Amino acid sequence: MKVIKRILTLIIVIGLLVWAGITLVNNKKKSEEETKIVAMENDSTAVSVAKVSYEKINTDYIANGTFQAMQELTFPSEVAGKVMQVLVEEGESVKPGQTLAIIRADAQSIDLSIAEAAYQNALKDNQRFENALKTGGVTEQQVEGSRLQLKNAKAQMEQAQMRVGDNTIKSSIDGVVNQRMIEPGSFVSPGAPMFEIVNVSGLKLRVEVDEHQVVNYNIGDSIKVKAGVYPDKEFTGTIKFIASKATAALNFPVEIQVENPGEKNLKAGMYGTAIFSSDSKKEEDKVLVTPRESFVGGLNNTEVFVINEDGTAHLQKIGIGRNFGDKIEVLQGLKEGQTVVTAGQINLTDGALVRIIN
Repeated sequence: MKVIKRILTLIIVIGLLVWAGITLVNNKKKSEEETKIVAMENDSTAVSVAKVSYEKINTDYIANGTFQAMQELTFPSEVAGKVMQVLVEEGESVKPGQTLAIIRADAQSIDLSIAEAAYQNALKDNQRFENALKTGGVTEQQVEGSRLQLKNAKAQMEQAQMRVGDNTIKSSIDGVVNQRMIEPGSFVSPGAPMFEIVNVSGLKLRVEVDEHQVVNYNIGDSIKVKAGVYPDKEFTGTIKFIASKATAALNFPVEIQVENPGEKNLKAGMYGTAIFSSDSKKEEDKVLVTPRESFVGGLNNTEVFVINEDGTAHLQKIGIGRNFGDKIEVLQGLKEGQTVVTAGQINLTDGALVRIIN
């Protein structure tokens, strides 16, 4: 009986020893695997990614600017004198040739009187010489001299009349008096501004368009235009000018004329938007795009990190096209379905192991 007990005890002890050994081996393997995982995580870089894909993008190109008056003139005084009358008020419509103000310029009036008197004297002298020439009382040379004096006197009189005419200030365009800088009784000097007149029956919207869009349009093309203060209204504009040279930002200035009939809702200085529309609705016109965030160092540096099947990152140079805001058109260097890094590029190098966290 004692022998049996000893055998059972021995079997139990051996079993416990075997179980303890197996447990120790398993724990060691688990620890080694966890250590490998931690080491792998320490060696990899955490990144966020996205897929390169074909998408139907709204290719309307938006360009912003401010409306400018079709015509805008500031009328300066051409003479020095006292303002006798101001015949228009701010906000009043005026026509070409309409008198805006009258200035009394005594010096010009005196000059005109002197010039007129000189002309009359020269005219009488010339008549005497012409009559005397017929009887032989004067020479041909004397007559030519009197004719020259008459011509000069007439020119001086006409010039004096023009200077007196400058005392009457007249509008040369259709428009609205936007600002009046003079009052009756005030004194003006030559060059002093008196009126600002703007013509807003038509407006100009000047915007800048990138090279990918500007090649699609010509002078005379119609463009949809909106104003910031009228979000639900749409105006029609016509391209009147396309610059032949780009600005420093590599955009081309474009001028669009917008009609403003009726109540003239648009005002010069308002914020405007030109919409260069794309009429393409076909399925095959989908565009291969990559997120804007995938570019290393911004759009100027056309490189992205592509994730390989082995979990490493490859720095890829690509060709890009149109800018759609948060999406950029891919022309070459990427294929549909490829995975690109959108966050964490700053810590990456070519061939580095990555860990995707999104």
